[in-house]
Amino acid sequence: MRLWLSGLLLALAVAGVSIAAETLMGRVVAVADGDTLTVLVEGNRQVKIRLAGIDAPERNQPFSAQSREALVSLALDREARVVALTVDRYGRAVGRVMVKQPGGNFTEMDVSHELVARGLAVVYRQYSQDSELLAVEAEAQRERRGVWAGECVKWSCGQMASCEEARFYLTQCGLSRLDGDGDGRPCNSLCR
Repeated sequence: MRLWLSGLLLALAVAGVSIAAETLMGRVVAVADGDTLTVLVEGNRQVKIRLAGIDAPERNQPFSAQSREALVSLALDREARVVALTVDRYGRAVGRVMVKQPGGNFTEMDVSHELVARGLAVVYRQYSQDSELLAVEAEAQRERRGVWAGECVKWSCGQMASCEEARFYLTQCGLSRLDGDGDGRPCNSLCR
């Protein structure tokens, strides 16, 4: 299923064909980090899913453990409906994940929205302009939840609005991952 889905979505994208969302049903069997999980689908196949539209802290960053643990508590061992939108460069399906609530309540919860609402993930602006998700993030920021509690609240070049902001995060927050090539200049796409 994973190879088939990846192959189909990639072939359509390369061909310039508009990609229709594919719905997968299954059970969440693993959580890698705050924005990646694995769903066991029909045929006993595991599909790795990157949550669409959000970015969670990496393992060496503040709130990484809390973000992963929140995703574990929200999704692990729950029935899930995944709307797979595309495939990323690592071969993971990228999609929206809704999980059934425990205790017989079959209303679904959008995992991405919940993580952003808790301040344990941010909107990945490079890939999402979801106005509802942006509003949820704005509220979390106003309420200073999770990553928004401190001064150094961003962790990727995609979140930076300017080269000056990227330099601040590199030098003042110690976010060395912004300088991927080690030349002392953060976010090469912003700081040319």
